[in-house]
Amino acid sequence: MKKLLLLSLVFNVCFSFSQDSTAIKSQVAKAIQDLRELVALPNDALNPDDIDDNIIWLKKQFNAKGFNTTELETDNLPLFFAALPMDDAKPTVLFYMHFDGQSVDPGQWDQPNPYQTVLKKPVGDTFETVDFEELGKDINYDWRLFGRSTSDDKGPIVMFLNAIDLLKKEGQTLPFNVKVILDGEEEKGSKPLPKAVKQYRELLEADFLVIADGPVHASSLPTVVYGCRGITTLTLTTYGPVKPQHSGHYGNFAPNPAFQLAQLLASMKDDQGKVTIPGYYDGIALGEDVKTVIQKVPDDEKRIAEQLQFKTAEKVGGFYQEALQFPSLNVRGLRSGWTGEKVRTIVPASATAELDLRLVPESDGTRLKKLVKDHIAKQGFHILDHVPGKEERLAHDKIVTITEGTVTDAFRTDLSNAYGQFLVKTLADTFGEEVVQIRIMGGTVPIAPFINELQLPAFIVPMVNPDNNQHSPNENIKIGQLAYGIRAFYALLSTGFTN
Repeated sequence: MKKLLLLSLVFNVCFSFSQDSTAIKSQVAKAIQDLRELVALPNDALNPDDIDDNIIWLKKQFNAKGFNTTELETDNLPLFFAALPMDDAKPTVLFYMHFDGQSVDPGQWDQPNPYQTVLKKPVGDTFETVDFEELGKDINYDWRLFGRSTSDDKGPIVMFLNAIDLLKKEGQTLPFNVKVILDGEEEKGSKPLPKAVKQYRELLEADFLVIADGPVHASSLPTVVYGCRGITTLTLTTYGPVKPQHSGHYGNFAPNPAFQLAQLLASMKDDQGKVTIPGYYDGIALGEDVKTVIQKVPDDEKRIAEQLQFKTAEKVGGFYQEALQFPSLNVRGLRSGWTGEKVRTIVPASATAELDLRLVPESDGTRLKKLVKDHIAKQGFHILDHVPGKEERLAHDKIVTITEGTVTDAFRTDLSNAYGQFLVKTLADTFGEEVVQIRIMGGTVPIAPFINELQLPAFIVPMVNPDNNQHSPNENIKIGQLAYGIRAFYALLSTGFTN
């Protein structure tokens, strides 16, 4: 814990020195205005008109900075593509970001309109609204901007645009060809993306991919992530009486589907949290070189347990980062009968469990789903893909309906990749700190089609503060992170790559 606090303190001190740059502060002031403009455009991917309005703004901004832009038509909403003039002698970097956001429930926000950015300063454990005029010439990097997509993921887009501005102002010659792909359906899973990548493969070709999405490590240190887990889902429904029945009349007689489902789920894991289904972890081997890197990630596991309020972690891995190297089997939701004030004395008609399976590159999602289904069959269940009829109910003691979700693949770039080493060294030199290197993060970013189709190394370089409330009410970005992102993009785009 002391080591983590020291690292955070050193980072904050080093970063405060860099804040004195007049050029950076001026650019941050412009970035604040740009972000307010962009956030003011609602961006719910469920509303195509929202996406069109955002693309108009993006096209204007990128064109003004010398990019050639176009909309790439897909099976649903278009992708936005921009590129600077190409030079065959230079390596090409492709940046991926997204401009859509999660839907909002305005009543859950501490401001009138989630699409109207509000400036707030920290006061104890809360935040107090501040008039934007109070920013003045001396911008306070501890203050925050609250609004939907300030951090996920409009903030990084604005950082990138302002880094380009600063590079042009200072007459920097870029050592890379620069391409940008902006997604308007990331929060919906980017379903049109795999086909679109195949269709526009030549346009999207690059030497490496940088994904600017998500928060930096909890220590606030510069972070490079080499991959992310994939995901697939299963829905399991077990059955009792065809309709809910009085528990006094039929308890002890009619089978209870909730108990059947509970027993089935309990058979899938041991009391340490490890999946007991044979073959679930096959193919995963962590060498000492990998363990050395992931053990350096400055996670404070005691603090995580305290924040989440549990005593003992599961034992899939020996520590947090090691646990992320394995596929997971998670119950994300349970439903049967009624609870709370509406509780009823009945034997339920059915019980449903929603499962998600997080994937790593060694674990094929389709294979893992088959392993789960085979395990369920061995527990004596008759498996269906539909609600059973009377004849099926009378013919089988235990029935389960299984609905499968699609598979989003994992991706992971080798830790020794030269472009990854370039990113790490550039960030370390820029911020004067050791960079946190995360082999694979727990969540899923739906850009595996880039890697699978284009066969290029990919890295996530997060830019926003860890406590940004992404996807939730009161999403925010720390103004200091705008400065961080501008400096990071500036450094990455002005530093020459040598293999």
